[in-house]
Amino acid sequence: MAAMSFLSVIERYHEHESVIHELLDSILLGLSDATLFQNGLSDKVFSELAKSYPFVQLLYLLDQDGVQISDNILVLNQKVNREKYGLNTDRSHRPYFTGLIHQQDKRYITSPYLSNTGAGLCISASRRLINSVGDTQIVVIDINLTQLIEFMMGDSARRKMMPIFKGVYSVIVLGLFVLVSVLMWTVIKDIYVLFSQPAKNDPLLPFGIIIFLTLALAIFDLGKTILEEEVLMHKDIFRHSSTRRTITRFISTILIAISIEALLTMFKASLGEKQYLQPAIMMMLAVVGLLVGLGIYVYLGAKAEQLLTQNQQHRYNKTSG
Repeated sequence: MAAMSFLSVIERYHEHESVIHELLDSILLGLSDATLFQNGLSDKVFSELAKSYPFVQLLYLLDQDGVQISDNILVLNQKVNREKYGLNTDRSHRPYFTGLIHQQDKRYITSPYLSNTGAGLCISASRRLINSVGDTQIVVIDINLTQLIEFMMGDSARRKMMPIFKGVYSVIVLGLFVLVSVLMWTVIKDIYVLFSQPAKNDPLLPFGIIIFLTLALAIFDLGKTILEEEVLMHKDIFRHSSTRRTITRFISTILIAISIEALLTMFKASLGEKQYLQPAIMMMLAVVGLLVGLGIYVYLGAKAEQLLTQNQQHRYNKTSG
């Protein structure tokens, strides 16, 4: 459950681009009074904006030539600060200004880009205003795109709980790895007995060693899967492919372990231990059933996601058209 990758953020942005633009339009419309940026008493308005839209990071005002005529209004952790270092800065070369001028439209929203402040992917939105004396001014807002996507997906609360989730999963993985260490220690002791006392060895001892190794491998692979899926990698719970990937890896681990155990049990039966024949056959049938079920699940899941993607693309094309 790591942070969203740039690729995931960009994909989500293009999926919901029209809705994002409508949302930013509504925010810009609420900031259509130029006096808000030149009146310190209006910071209460910006504070309310920060609470309602936590993805807004920076606001400022430009004149018709692209020169900043207001303080930088920074929004951090829903707190508003005014800083003068951006005042009188020429921003006429920036895309949110040039795009607005060239399109001759009331507002302009940039494509995603990497923020100069190191805040990751962001977008900027600008809108023309007419002040009280009839001069044209431009309001600009900078948006943290990752936070915007999380806000739109209703994922902000879950993201706050992620450190707790990661801690719990890490403890579980640590316990699994400790169990793997115990199994490996048992394997080492049995191998030592196998070579140090060959005359007294049980003929089935090598099979026991293989069983312990197989269990250690299966448990290690399970812990590795949990560590990667739930701690190290970003998992988009709103995509069926992420859930399908996790289930596929988990079932694959079980399949490998059961298959090896079934083979070992079959070998025991071939050595004269006839009581192992029926369990070996049942385990083989279980492997076949799991494999068939997993194939059906992956196929149907992929088809369902393809249909959902096509439906979303159709709605997007219909809206943008």
